[in-house]
Amino acid sequence: MKKILIANRGEIALRIIHTCKQMGIETVAVYSDADAELPYVQAATKARRIGEPPVQKSYLNVEELLRISHEEKVDAIHPGYGFLSENSAFAKRAIDEGFCFIGPSPEIISMMGDKIAARAAMKEAGVPVVPGSQGDVTSVEEACKVASLIGYPVMLKASGGGGGIGMVRCDNEEAVKQVYASTKARAKAYFGQEGMFIEKLITNAKHIEVQVFGDQHGNVVHLFERDCSVQRRNQKVIEEAPALSLKESTRQAMQNQAVQAAKAIGYYNAGTVEFIVDEDENFYFLEMNTRLQVEHPITEQIAGVDLVKWQILAARGEKLPRVQEEIAANNYAIEFRIYAEDPFTFLPAPGKITGYHLPERTYARVDSGYSDMNAVTPFYDPMIAKVIITGRTRSNAIELAKSYFTEAVVEGIKTNIPLFKQLLNEELYEKGTYNTSLLSTVLNKGGAPQ
Repeated sequence: MKKILIANRGEIALRIIHTCKQMGIETVAVYSDADAELPYVQAATKARRIGEPPVQKSYLNVEELLRISHEEKVDAIHPGYGFLSENSAFAKRAIDEGFCFIGPSPEIISMMGDKIAARAAMKEAGVPVVPGSQGDVTSVEEACKVASLIGYPVMLKASGGGGGIGMVRCDNEEAVKQVYASTKARAKAYFGQEGMFIEKLITNAKHIEVQVFGDQHGNVVHLFERDCSVQRRNQKVIEEAPALSLKESTRQAMQNQAVQAAKAIGYYNAGTVEFIVDEDENFYFLEMNTRLQVEHPITEQIAGVDLVKWQILAARGEKLPRVQEEIAANNYAIEFRIYAEDPFTFLPAPGKITGYHLPERTYARVDSGYSDMNAVTPFYDPMIAKVIITGRTRSNAIELAKSYFTEAVVEGIKTNIPLFKQLLNEELYEKGTYNTSLLSTVLNKGGAPQ
């Protein structure tokens, strides 16, 4: 594998380029007109214009991506995360046209991308799933019937959804009736399928995920778990590894279940099994992400691995670099996603960056997609960087993070850095006893971050 096309943008494209350089692999970056000045474009061996800023005309343009891949004679395509990373049709097209797709098989992507099929596969593998409908609910009447059987509150979810999109909380029958049609229409628009299902909403829950990795020889390992409970709009803001707020027995059971699940479906390459954990530490399968996660760096920091390198090795058909007994968790890592957004309303705040100081430190890794004078445009996700703090313990990592954010500066646009400063001094957060309601609790109590 001598040349890889990266079908993505921003910080993840730069992250993949970094590993490829270390492995002596050439890279081809693609960029839209809005991204022409971003750092990853200059960092790649070669960069090609993919189209106009809207995603349908650029990063989701399969024909253009494959045309450039042929012209550049690349060996493989790395999808990163988001965009086409969990699009089984794209993975199949890439393979059919002679390229190596750096990820799991199209069949596995398809199965785990359909939330109903994924639930069925996990049940069969003996993994506990959240109580809910057996398959699609095809009418508002059926939705109401299922919801009353499992008990409110419930989540109405799009079968093809993900990333916090296509899910609505319903506290009573009236709510189901109100949102059913609009949620179904949104699912069709976003995901190309209007299938809907219902799950029991686990309240006061923690969101824990296990990083798994498989090769094409049947070997699967876990690289511990991440706590992703600090969320806004069902999307993660801060992630931590490992999840020491759980009992050791719970952590081990989740790790084992995740490996069991991956083996049961013949999984290979990087994958993440997401669980929802209730107040009694009962845990239930939520979904499986068949790609590299945004928050993969905290796993790299505690386990001492390069997951992008592992992805490339697995795609080449090589065996896993380590067996389970050789993987140990050292240190504690926390990732902060810096977004160009209002820290109180969480609404995107695009604009031009006029000052940018996110320094690397011995304890601070910065995976950034932007630099000084770059424009954050409204066309894409507003995340501009990830700051990963690594300490000896959780409390040590929190103290280091407090220190870091006294010197972190992004000027010209609003960011959520003030929110981090506030959260790091919240007793609930410092104790580690929080759940997915932490952000709303803090903001309702204290108002907008200063």
